[in-house]
Amino acid sequence: MGFFIGATMKEHFLLHQLFNQPHLVLPDMLHEAVAWAGRRMGVQLNQVNVSLPAMSAAAEPRAEVAQVPSAAGGSGVAVIGVYGVLVPRSANVALCARQASYEALRTALNEAVADAGVQHIVFDFDSPGGAVTGCFELAADIRAARDIKPITAIVHYSAFSAAYLLASACTEIVLSQTSGVGSVGVIMKHADFSQQLANDGVAVTTFYRGARKNDLAPEAPLSEDAVAVVDQRMDFYYGLFAGAVTEYRGLKPEDVRATEAGLYYGADAVKAGLADRVEPQQQAINRIAAEVAAGRSKTTPAPRRRMVAQALAMSMATQL
Repeated sequence: MGFFIGATMKEHFLLHQLFNQPHLVLPDMLHEAVAWAGRRMGVQLNQVNVSLPAMSAAAEPRAEVAQVPSAAGGSGVAVIGVYGVLVPRSANVALCARQASYEALRTALNEAVADAGVQHIVFDFDSPGGAVTGCFELAADIRAARDIKPITAIVHYSAFSAAYLLASACTEIVLSQTSGVGSVGVIMKHADFSQQLANDGVAVTTFYRGARKNDLAPEAPLSEDAVAVVDQRMDFYYGLFAGAVTEYRGLKPEDVRATEAGLYYGADAVKAGLADRVEPQQQAINRIAAEVAAGRSKTTPAPRRRMVAQALAMSMATQL
């Protein structure tokens, strides 16, 4: 089978990233990733009802690197884009056309915090979530940074699961009436190829030491002990996620868990405590730019302040 014999080291690493790992991501995005990986590995994952076009090597997607404009052209507002699937490192895996790494986002955040010309930081979100590894650490860094400078999460147009964890660590969350947040939950995939191997007349024998060493092996059905270990792991990450949102957003633990990983849009997100206000994206950035301009020029006559604020807002428009 190509899954075991023909795969390259990069493909093995890809499988490791997708299977048997907890994810903070929307289920449909994980389904799509699994289906794509199956095609790359030469495995028929018929249980995933997703059809993907073939992709040539030249069309391999690449991770995007978060870019921070120097004080956003003098406006005092730095916009950091959080677009696509979230991965720990830029070079880890290229799954889709748009993705961002926690590593690059942290670098962008640190640069914005250190830049004396930046008075306000904006994270612009459009992400279904992604990897667990590295997400909680970056969220903690964002939470610490907001004590130094205000940080606004503008949801443009989604901040789900891992992306919502990052957004929840910001000072404020703003979304439009059609944008969504939430999916406070954890998901994991395991593929059992034992029946397919048996049908192909292939018997796999694994020698190992340590009772947990062969847990989640794809060539054998899951044992009850392995399921129990996975359940403990999932409970742990779910507890971390719900606990972080509870702390960052000032919510009750039972209210966060009561969302049951649901998706909330517009005013419903504000009502659930998962966001702070409904406001169009450009209007939000205009307001932030105006507030920064007003703080910079308190001694400037009002007409001049309005002119400065309008000019800064216009310069920020290209960031969204």
